Amino acid sequence: MTSPTFADLTTIGVGGSIARFIEPDSRVGVIEAVEDADDRGVPLCVIGGGSNMLVSDEPFMGFVVRDARRSIGVPDEVAPVEGDDRTVHVNAEAGTNWDDLVEFCVRLGLEGVEGLSGIPGTVGASVVQNIGAYGQEVADSVDSVEVWDRETKKVVELTPADLHFGYRTSALKSSMYQAPATPADKYFPTPRYVVLSVTFALRHSATGVVNVGQLARALGVETGTRLETQAIRDAVLAVRAGKGMLEDPNRYASPWMRGTKDTRTIDAAMEALKSVNGSTDPDYNRHSCGSFFMNPVLTAEAAAKLPEDAPRFAAPLPDGSGAQGVKTSAAWLIDHAGFHKGFAVHEGAAASLSTLHTLALTNRGSATAADVAELARTVQNGVESAFGVRLVPEPVAIGIDLR
Repeated sequence: MTSPTFADLTTIGVGGSIARFIEPDSRVGVIEAVEDADDRGVPLCVIGGGSNMLVSDEPFMGFVVRDARRSIGVPDEVAPVEGDDRTVHVNAEAGTNWDDLVEFCVRLGLEGVEGLSGIPGTVGASVVQNIGAYGQEVADSVDSVEVWDRETKKVVELTPADLHFGYRTSALKSSMYQAPATPADKYFPTPRYVVLSVTFALRHSATGVVNVGQLARALGVETGTRLETQAIRDAVLAVRAGKGMLEDPNRYASPWMRGTKDTRTIDAAMEALKSVNGSTDPDYNRHSCGSFFMNPVLTAEAAAKLPEDAPRFAAPLPDGSGAQGVKTSAAWLIDHAGFHKGFAVHEGAAASLSTLHTLALTNRGSATAADVAELARTVQNGVESAFGVRLVPEPVAIGIDLR
């Protein structure tokens, strides 16, 4: 086959051609592919599930590397619990589909990632972004991350302290940016540290805690209740489906996506899609990058200028100072700036906000990256005009300026 386009590899289904696509199936192969690109001085994009990126329609004149290693192992062999220590370590190679890992852990009776069910992407990308949802973040369960350091050309093991996890960020992601949405000169769109594998420290328990009110309401319990992790996983998937915040499992029929996700989780996702929509036809509300904008964390002074009914939550400021700030809701700002569910820049536009969730920008079937970028800028400008807040995109934007 010829090389795929980014439209073939991403959940939003847009993006241009690729000069060279490499899919190594060994640890050495991943390192060699990265080294080859760096030695040649060509752009490098290490891609996971393609869920958190928006790529220009222009050709990408470099290497795109997708790790084909997808093994999951349990170094502790889930030995019988002795004493009070119920910790179980799980190691997953970077190319492992994230939801495959969650399903594996829940099936083994391990607690710690069930709230992260259904998030598209791979294990390698999960620690770059520090994915989070429903009261959990990857940072809560990471024990160590094995990486290839492109600067020193060595394999390094990073601890959580090294990774500097924060809200939707890490030291890995920070190495790609000199300022929010402003790429660094050297390491972009791939971090200095390329993830090879991740070891998680989970808890040997068939139950987990329902940490978030929305999830508690879906389950009909009080916040803080312990329930079976499988029940929590099922509820998370149902809530995400109701918002269109799952990937469309139809994408795995593509020859470029076959083999990247376990057939069991694909079949389960297809059955769930049919139960929600009445058919297994493509669901364009799911043809997105997921949440497109980060929830802004503002100073107290900036937050005081928001309307009284704007959501407010205490959160550390993103400047690393440790000072407390105020997190508000990007979805609320978008909606209250006049951009409601299904908004498009003009009637019949190929890109629009999801009809289920204002935080998702969607490809309605024939959108280009330029269409999505136009929609994003329209929303950013409108929110800034209404509230004085410039929304920062969550996806990695390649060849597109969304500052």
